[in-house]
Amino acid sequence: MKTALIPILAGLAAIALPFAAQAANPAHVKQLLETGACARCDLSGANLAEAHLIGADLRNANLRGANLQNANLEGADLTGADLKNANLTGAFATNAVFNQANLSGVNLNNARMVNALTFGANLDGITFAGADIYGSGIGVGGGDR
Repeated sequence: MKTALIPILAGLAAIALPFAAQAANPAHVKQLLETGACARCDLSGANLAEAHLIGADLRNANLRGANLQNANLEGADLTGADLKNANLTGAFATNAVFNQANLSGVNLNNARMVNALTFGANLDGITFAGADIYGSGIGVGGGDR
């Protein structure tokens, strides 16, 4: 009976480990919300929906899979940040800096990005249906919308 449990437990551990790796550091989340600065922080998978992150310093932060739905990122610096598969639906990112950021798979549906900087950013697989994006280096057919 005990030997039959070993493969089951090993299988459950293999499934759970990738999800544990996606957990944000609670101290980093608190630091960001209290100070507006969290460069190089682990915020992967964090729920930052509707957060007011105006002018936040998020340079080189890990925001993989983070929920930033309806967040205010106006003027935030996300240079070099990893936002792979993050949810920025309805986010306000005017004058934000995404230079050298990983935006692959990011959901920008219904977001507003005016004059956001995206030099050298990975834009593979982003979605931006219904978004207002102007002067931000993101567009369809080779030009900004």
